[in-house]
Amino acid sequence: MPKIKSSRTKKTPAGFDEIEPTLRDFQTKMKEAENDPHEGKRKIEALWPIFRLHHQRSRYVYELYYKREAISKELYEYLLKQGYADANLIAKWKKAGYEKVCCLRCIQPKDTNFGTTCVCRVPRDKLEDGKVIECIHCGCRGCSSGSGASAGSTVVRKAKSAGKGDDA
Repeated sequence: MPKIKSSRTKKTPAGFDEIEPTLRDFQTKMKEAENDPHEGKRKIEALWPIFRLHHQRSRYVYELYYKREAISKELYEYLLKQGYADANLIAKWKKAGYEKVCCLRCIQPKDTNFGTTCVCRVPRDKLEDGKVIECIHCGCRGCSSGSGASAGSTVVRKAKSAGKGDDA
């Protein structure tokens, strides 16, 4: 959550006024999610909306800076410092294979029974047909970044199979 503003706080960087309404919307949605009644839900299910909103707010800041390049580096660092976005989650999104990761708990092997990552990290083509998965940590239904093979290896396989047809 953002820090409380006082007379001693630094002024916000240029461009903050443009994204502040969206950040305030996320803040009000977060308060609603925290205050929602959780009767009839499992203990962990009550936290899922909070995880989703945290992910959405961090993704919003990430896309503004890295994808659209709509905010300055100074504003980006200010947003991270003030707690508007999760710096560790954004650092994972910049790495190959983690572009869609939903939360950091899903990639920590110590949080699972068998010492592996969460089931939501398994590509959909590796799962049984029609099987609906749901992460126990955050409620994610699948955040793997690919189909199981890297894009480079798929291109190589296609090129090799095309070359074999020409030789015969």
